[in-house]
Amino acid sequence: MRLSREKMTQLSHLIVNGLMDEEGIGFFKDDNDVRLEIFNIINDELMLDDQLDKNVRQKLASYSRPIMEGTREWDVMYRKLYEEELNRMGRA
Repeated sequence: MRLSREKMTQLSHLIVNGLMDEEGIGFFKDDNDVRLEIFNIINDELMLDDQLDKNVRQKLASYSRPIMEGTREWDVMYRKLYEEELNRMGRA
C-alpha cells in the first residue's frame, strides 16, 4: 500500500508529537532528525510490503491452475503465501 509523501510526513509528525507528550520520553537527537528517521522507517516498511505483495502475486500467477483474484481461495492462498514470505525473511 502506498502512502503519499505528505501522508508519511504527517504520520511522522504525529508519532513524534505523541512521543513528546509522554512523560519520561526524551530524544537524544533533534526532533527533525527523529521525524526523518520515522519517515524512513515507514517508507522502508511500505517498500517491503510492496515487494512481498509482488512476490506473492507472482507465485499465485505461476500455479498451473489459475486462481481468480477476489475469490475466497485466492484470499486464503494470498494470506498463506504472504505469511510464508514474512517467515522466510524472519519478519513474522
